[in-house]
Amino acid sequence: MSNKALSETIGAFIKQNRLGQNKTQDEVAEQAGISRSTLSLLERGETVTVPTLIQVLRVLELLHIMDNFQITTQLSPLALAKLEREKRVRARSKKSQDDNLESEW
Repeated sequence: MSNKALSETIGAFIKQNRLGQNKTQDEVAEQAGISRSTLSLLERGETVTVPTLIQVLRVLELLHIMDNFQITTQLSPLALAKLEREKRVRARSKKSQDDNLESEW
């Protein structure tokens, strides 16, 4: 997909959700703190800033789609095997302090 096609898909997504929530462009724009013309640009797939997109997603309660951008740390199979090898398999009995004292005999 080209950049233009992606922008248009995002714009159509925003517009569909706005209309599904029965909100006007003026209402969403005001709540997002942007102008109506900026929202119109977004919905048409024109260039807008990422903060503008985030503000609109927040107003439409769609911020959860940003979860797809979360970075998760994954261990390599070797690192995982090393951690497994280092896990305890048995418990040791604790020596009492009396065991450490030398006998007077």
